[in-house]
Amino acid sequence: MQDKEYFKFDGYTVTTAIAFVLLCWTVYTIEVRFHLNFNSYGIRPEKLSGLRGIIFSPFIHGDLNHLWSNTVPALVLTIALFYFYRRISWKVFVFGTLLTGLLTWLIARPNYHIGASGVIYMLASFLFFKGVFTRHYRLIALSFVIAFFYGSLVWYVFPLKTGISWEGHLSGGVVGVVLAIFTKNVLPEKRKYIWETDQYKPEDDLFMRHFDENGNFIEFIDEEE
Repeated sequence: MQDKEYFKFDGYTVTTAIAFVLLCWTVYTIEVRFHLNFNSYGIRPEKLSGLRGIIFSPFIHGDLNHLWSNTVPALVLTIALFYFYRRISWKVFVFGTLLTGLLTWLIARPNYHIGASGVIYMLASFLFFKGVFTRHYRLIALSFVIAFFYGSLVWYVFPLKTGISWEGHLSGGVVGVVLAIFTKNVLPEKRKYIWETDQYKPEDDLFMRHFDENGNFIEFIDEEE
């Protein structure tokens, strides 16, 4: 499979990203419109009922700034996942989200943890390390882009700022690395030119017939041979 067939931008690439972001905005709109508060559906460590937050918490945000700050990275990173890692994209997205939530429930402070930032950290971590591990030129380039735009995220896996779930960030980062190590991704075959194939015969190539076996140019050859 060639690169152009493997890295294909289509509706499949963007559907999940748009649906995920739209669902986050829909939940927030419902909260504001009907004066509701879904924070109790977030991840709550030390309580079995808090496990439901593993599924619900990524879609719940505390305020508009919180939601907006997660919207763009969630959209960009999810599209990147489904574009560059089409074959394993759903596996990474679903299992990554669930494992991030579970690890947050296990290690976080006894409080409600909400927001899509854990998923964002998982995606950024996976995309960066998977590109480095695969050593495919396009995926390595993606790793550099991730590092350039989202490298500063690493500081928020530490308890440097109150009011944020650094445990969720740390969980996402750890899960992203683990998935990058253990998921198998079929890479596109390296493009081969005609002279690199087994069927290629130099004596049948009109251009190569202008050179002898030592690479010296032959000025006159019989074109009718």
